[in-house]
Amino acid sequence: MPQIQFPSPHQTVLTTFEMTPGTAQDLLDALTDAYDKFISKQPGFIAAGLHVNDAQTRIANYSQWERREDFQAMLRSDEMRRRNREIHSLCRSFEPVMYDVAATF
Repeated sequence: MPQIQFPSPHQTVLTTFEMTPGTAQDLLDALTDAYDKFISKQPGFIAAGLHVNDAQTRIANYSQWERREDFQAMLRSDEMRRRNREIHSLCRSFEPVMYDVAATF
């Protein structure tokens, strides 16, 4: 389970996906499969969550990693590159962005 604290020694990644309601479930299935079978087993992975908006036009993903390099290594793997091509075909766009925790309330 993700734990948000300040200061945080971990790398936080927020990824947003834009899609049509008709592909939302397919994309959610692909992301769930990627986390279940591959991403969650990578070195440095801590936790993640997937969130879907009511209109099923956006999915937000929150993930935590021990280090920035762990996340980058996962993205560069052949397996994740293959999966990202599939994920990209199911949505209009997606963008992972690395963040540092600035404050918690």
